[in-house]
Amino acid sequence: RRVHGDTSTRLFKFAIAVHCLMVVFTYPVTQIFTKHITSLLHISMQSFRSLVSPLHRGVHSTSLRSSAIQSTLKNALVGSFLVQKRGFVSTQSEEQVERERMDYDLLIVGAGPAGLSAAIQAKKTAKAQGKDISVCVVEKGAEVGSHILSGNVFEPRALNELIPDWKQKGAPLETPVKQDRFYFLSEKRAFELPEVFLPKQLHNHGNYIISLGHLCKWMAQQAEDMGVEIFPGFSAASPVLNAQGKVCGIQLQDVGVGKDGQKKDTYQPGMELRAKQTILSEGARGSISEVVMSMYNLRSDCPQQYGLGIKEVWEIDPAKHRPGLVVHSVGWPLANDVYGGSFMYHMAPNLLLMGMVVGLDYKNPWISPYQEFQQWKTHPHIQPLLEGGRCISYGARVLNEGGLQALPKLTFPGGMLTGCSAGFLNVPKIKGTHLAMKSGMLAGETAAKRLLSDQSVTDGEELVEYEKNVRESWAWHELHKTRNAKPAFKWGGLLGGMAYSGLTLKVTHGKEPWTFKWSKKDHETTQPAHKHTKIEYPKPDGKITFDILENLMRSGTNHEHDQPSHLKVKPALAHVPLETSLPVYAAPESRFCPAKVYEYVPDETKPATPTGDTPMRLQINAQNCVHCKCCDIKPPHNFIQWTVPEGGGGPAYSGM
Repeated sequence: RRVHGDTSTRLFKFAIAVHCLMVVFTYPVTQIFTKHITSLLHISMQSFRSLVSPLHRGVHSTSLRSSAIQSTLKNALVGSFLVQKRGFVSTQSEEQVERERMDYDLLIVGAGPAGLSAAIQAKKTAKAQGKDISVCVVEKGAEVGSHILSGNVFEPRALNELIPDWKQKGAPLETPVKQDRFYFLSEKRAFELPEVFLPKQLHNHGNYIISLGHLCKWMAQQAEDMGVEIFPGFSAASPVLNAQGKVCGIQLQDVGVGKDGQKKDTYQPGMELRAKQTILSEGARGSISEVVMSMYNLRSDCPQQYGLGIKEVWEIDPAKHRPGLVVHSVGWPLANDVYGGSFMYHMAPNLLLMGMVVGLDYKNPWISPYQEFQQWKTHPHIQPLLEGGRCISYGARVLNEGGLQALPKLTFPGGMLTGCSAGFLNVPKIKGTHLAMKSGMLAGETAAKRLLSDQSVTDGEELVEYEKNVRESWAWHELHKTRNAKPAFKWGGLLGGMAYSGLTLKVTHGKEPWTFKWSKKDHETTQPAHKHTKIEYPKPDGKITFDILENLMRSGTNHEHDQPSHLKVKPALAHVPLETSLPVYAAPESRFCPAKVYEYVPDETKPATPTGDTPMRLQINAQNCVHCKCCDIKPPHNFIQWTVPEGGGGPAYSGM
């Protein structure tokens, strides 16, 4: 029978203990004494999950991946074993590393709204035909939802289609929007824009203020009830290609490799997950998605644009709280030529979800998006709400801002791009979850129909009908109507952008015969530091505003310390940090990072310069990383590459 919470923890601890005793007492005595005892102290997480998958399907994965279970799994006393499971074999990679392998019909990378929607829709499509397909979802977060961060005012249109009885099934949509407000901020005052002047994209009647992480956990439960296998805690490191160079699955990240690159006693090679179709739903700037887009030249001459979203969750005085109130603002403290805005959402019972999004196409390298957000909280219109309250959560994540014209080709040999991996976000509407879900649903349905057809599926087949289905959907039409709103800010600044946005959103409704394009990547817009005045931000007071490292503790971020840094300076650009970024741009990576990962420190190993100065070096504090992906976008010459760390590392968001 299905169990939850503490009961599931006790059940799995008991199951693990029994299994360990069986291994110890049945393992040949000669083997115990001839092998290093340390080899018995660690378990291949992939092999173990295969072993317990029948039991796992009886318990929600979100319960299974609690910290207590993770600790127990990693330290279980087991021996080497072979597991018989559907499609479970061993393979060898080019490095002659033996890798376990599991085969599925459909593989989905990322347990966010797009990936889970794809899984559910695929199962629904199969059930409607009286058939079944095997579906696997792999997620790098320690549990479903732990890497999910969003505003979020949720439009339920896609959910209504995916799970029509979501209310009866207890979906966590509990705070309906009751009122919208929009302000233009000066340093001391707030000017409200009358609701009649707001485009309908900013009218939120019928929407809900939610935690997207909680919604994803609930969706994962629905998916598992339908037979979807969800494996949190495993990072997808790279695509697996067949002999023709077509995608046939993914390889999980190796674990047990030390900082020095040497294999530790705990080393376990990452498993290969193979599938007839692979759906990439990694979120904005997904690492495998970027590799695939480059490999198959999926992106045209219009690059994606990004913004960095920074968010805090506060518990505030109930007397100041207005459940269902949605507030957006533009203006102070951001400069006129910096695209961005802020939000405050009053979520029951007394939570205030607040944050700021800063477009990463800003020119001034002295800007710190984190400090801009902290300064915004001191505005006379905002600070009184926070006084007497307490900040309980913090996090950051990049989001796509390029619009329809920045979407890549959505299919490739062996798979599809969905959600924020592709760039589905309506910038003027300040929403993307419903679009991500719809794209995932279309991908899942397209894959299932092809897999269930009478004709056999060829290895690495490209399902081009998916993009056709997307273009014929309401999601595509919605993005087409708003495609020119955000680019207008590039040419007209704040006031010019707002004027043109009003025109296209309220008058032409996107029917103008032109489409504005993007010509530069975000890192190409940064100007040398000498062209701008250094910004001196106020010091944090520890009550309303906080130091980055203090706030970082509220994100629950943690990584295995002894592993190679997942943040890498590209070898061909190794000279950029000290020859370009620091002297020319004043090291913008030390300011745009919302987790203080990058800093330049004295290099005591080198002699002083002829002028007597101590040489500097770039220090990367990878353990601080909240997986926002900003460093993969904004550094000068794009000299940093973000790769996945060991599975389960990163933030541990709850309710974000």
